[in-house]
Parts: sequence; structure tokens; C-alpha cells
Amino acid sequence: MTSGHFDLAGKKVWVAGHRGMAGSAIVRRLAGEGCTILTASRDELDLRRQEAVEAWLGRNRPDAVFMAAATVGGIHANDTRPGEFLYDNLIIEANVLHAAWQVGVKKLLLLGSTCIYPKLAPQPMPEDALLTGPLEPTNQWYAVAKIAGIKLCQAYRRQYGADFIACMPTNLYGPGDNYDLVSGHVAASLMVKVHNAKVRGEDSIELWGTGTPRREFLHVDDLADAALFLMCNYSGEDPLNIGVGTDVTIRELADIIGAAIGWRGSYRFDASKPDGTPRKLVDVSRLSALGWRARIDLPDGMRQAYAWYLANAA
Repeated sequence: MTSGHFDLAGKKVWVAGHRGMAGSAIVRRLAGEGCTILTASRDELDLRRQEAVEAWLGRNRPDAVFMAAATVGGIHANDTRPGEFLYDNLIIEANVLHAAWQVGVKKLLLLGSTCIYPKLAPQPMPEDALLTGPLEPTNQWYAVAKIAGIKLCQAYRRQYGADFIACMPTNLYGPGDNYDLVSGHVAASLMVKVHNAKVRGEDSIELWGTGTPRREFLHVDDLADAALFLMCNYSGEDPLNIGVGTDVTIRELADIIGAAIGWRGSYRFDASKPDGTPRKLVDVSRLSALGWRARIDLPDGMRQAYAWYLANAA
């Protein structure tokens, strides 16, 4: 691994995708860094239009780019909108990375996803597991696009010497999440279910699957902190995992969310619904060796997430 200090103070920093969950957390985290934060809404800039991206970057000329823009969603969204997930993410990454290289951006960090790993990757999943086996079928379209983005960073680094790096965050939760029962990720959807049960005075709720799959959850503010850490301290071709290094069962997650909300009901598990991958935990030893660790534990993080949900989305 290669370390190399990059100072954000006094720099112009573009957060692409600043209204998304990860992007908005990065904007919050950048506030104390003494840099000029650049953003562009979808109305101002369609990242799928190459000419528009090149023109915007040509006018604004950022020194650094956090590439957090993506078309995202849970299993249902991935499975029912494959063309959108593959095309949008491929074209957005290609446009931003190529234009960033053209205008001489000094440093770029691409946010990937741990869904890029093979369905049957070893646990915890090391970075070297990438492209060693078939993908999880339900999110393969998004995964292929994200793999292409990581490879694009590596290719521009090799051919042009561009200081483009990539990371793979694990499952995120927290402020700015998509709190939707159908299209949201597991933690946010579960929070809505439990909240609704509490409001309605229900003493039990139904959950998909058996409750036994194990998942890792990273607070989005920890992700933002790790993203800044890598931007300032890492320069290498290998993408790095970002996670907490521990996981919980879906049943345990439900109990943690129930405690955060103050609901003490029971769960009915519909085993006819899919569980997905039995376990999904990332190996964070490379990031730990550089000196970064997650700070927000899951119970505290869920209490913070629920407070945000009540204030902004409930």
C-alpha cells in the first residue's frame, strides 16, 4: 500500500452526488477542513451528459473530487431496473473520471460498494476477492458498473499517472438514508417497519427471510471520516474496504433498532422470502493498518439515525 499526504486546506473540492446519503455526509465532514466545497444539483448538471460534465469541470476546475454520485437502491430496485442501474452508473463514472483527468484534478476518490464481491466470497471479504467468482444475481448490474469504475481509476492511474483511488464501503445507515419500505436498504426499511408498529400499537411485525443472515453496518458519518482519511493519506492502485469489522444477524439488528425506537414487540419471519447471501462482512485490515477505525457503535448509531428519521422523514 502506498501512503501520500494530500492537504485539503485551501483546495477546491467537488462532492459529486452531494444530496445523496454518502455525499451529504462528506459535505458535513468537509466543513471544518478549510476548503472550498463545490456542488452541482441535478438541475444544474446531468452527470450522464459528457459534454455538460466536461464544461462544468472546465469552468470550476476543482483540485479534488469525491465521486459519490450513483443510481442506488435495495434488492427490489436493482432487480427491476437493471438497465438504469448499469447504464447510469457506467456513464456517470466514465464522464466524471475522464473530465477530471482532462482538467488536471489532483486527487479523486471513487466510492464503490461491497456488493461488487462474488456471491460466495470468503468471509470476511478481502479486497483480493474481487473478480474471483460470480456476482450476487440480484445486484449484478450495479456491481458490474462499480467494478468498471474501480478499474477505470486503476487504468487512468497506470496510463496517465492520475492520482485516482477507490474504496468499497459496507452497508451504510444514518442521516439521509432512503426510508422507504420497498426501495430502501435493510436497516432503513426495518426502522420504518418498527416505527410504524410503535405508532399503531402493534406488538409484532413480519420480516423477510429467516433472520439468520449476518450483515455489517457502517454509520454514514464514519464513512465520510474514512473517505477524507483516504483522500489525505492514501495513494495506491488497490481499492480499500471501509467497514467496522464486525457483523450482526438480521434478528439482532431488529432488536437493536427496536431498542433505539423504544418498541418491545416480537418478530414473525417469513422463510418463503429470500435471505440473500448468508454472510457479508468485509476485511478491514488494510484500512486499519493505515490508522483508521470506525468510531460509532451500532446501538448509538441507530439512536442517532432514528432521531434524524423523526425530524426529517417520519
